[in-house]
Amino acid sequence: MATVLFPGSFDPFTAGHEAIARRIAPLFDRLIVAVGVNSEKSYMFSVQDRVNRIRHILADLPQVEVTSYDGMTVDLCHQLGAHCIVRGIRTAADFEYEQLVASVNRQQDPSIETLLVMADADHINISSTLEREKMLHAAIHQP
Repeated sequence: MATVLFPGSFDPFTAGHEAIARRIAPLFDRLIVAVGVNSEKSYMFSVQDRVNRIRHILADLPQVEVTSYDGMTVDLCHQLGAHCIVRGIRTAADFEYEQLVASVNRQQDPSIETLLVMADADHINISSTLEREKMLHAAIHQP
C-alpha cells in the first residue's frame, strides 16, 4: 500500500493546499494530511479546528486521512508507514526551502522521498499568512 504524507501547519488550510491534496490523492493508496504542531508558534486556529476543517473539505476522498502531530516529520512517516512526503511549492523561494528540508529528511532516512508539487497558476498568490491577514482584516472591519 503506497502511503504519502502531506504535512504542514495548515493555519488555515487554503484552496492551494486543497488543490494539491486533490491532485495527489489519486496517485496513492493512502494520503495522510498531517497537521503539525510547533509549541514555539502561535496559531490562529486550534489544531483540532484545523484537523476538523480539513476532514470536512476532503471528506469526499476516501483514501485521505487527517491527523495531527508534533515532532519530526520523518518519525511520523515511520509511525504511519509513509515512504513519501509531498510538499507544494509556489515560488523559487519555496523550492529552495523545501530542497533544504528534503535534504535534512533524507539524512535522517534515505528511504523517504520528497515529492515537490507545483502549485496551480491560480493558487500561486495564496498563502496561509495572507489568508490569516484577510481574516483578521475582515474581523476588524465587520459592522
